[in-house]
Amino acid sequence: MLILNIKTVSRTCMTDITSQVQDLVSRSGARSGLCTVFVPHTTAGITINENADPDVVSDMLGEVNRIVRFDGNYSHAEGNSAAHIKASMFGFSVQVIIEDGRLQLGTWQGIYFCEFDGPRNRKVYVKIIEA
Repeated sequence: MLILNIKTVSRTCMTDITSQVQDLVSRSGARSGLCTVFVPHTTAGITINENADPDVVSDMLGEVNRIVRFDGNYSHAEGNSAAHIKASMFGFSVQVIIEDGRLQLGTWQGIYFCEFDGPRNRKVYVKIIEA
């Protein structure tokens, strides 16, 4: 297992980690297989989405913050229930096919670490399985 360290800069943000994950794949020497990217936090998630237009990230964060408000009437004493809900909505792992040593993402796709309770220092686990 490989680990990426991510330092987030705001309460909610999406950080494109595609190049970091691809670098780990390249350094592993895997030519064909699977790459699993897993977030071991309950208030952060991971997703694959468009990485060509930064307005997509802005729109996604704006909408998810509108749907799941931080100031909801939540019971969780720690005060970050909205972050837990958002993380569960996005999910905690993605899997990408590796072929010819490259992540097989679509033309406009990128892998995003999604922070919902920052800023924080976070970890992302990456497991590369060669086939």
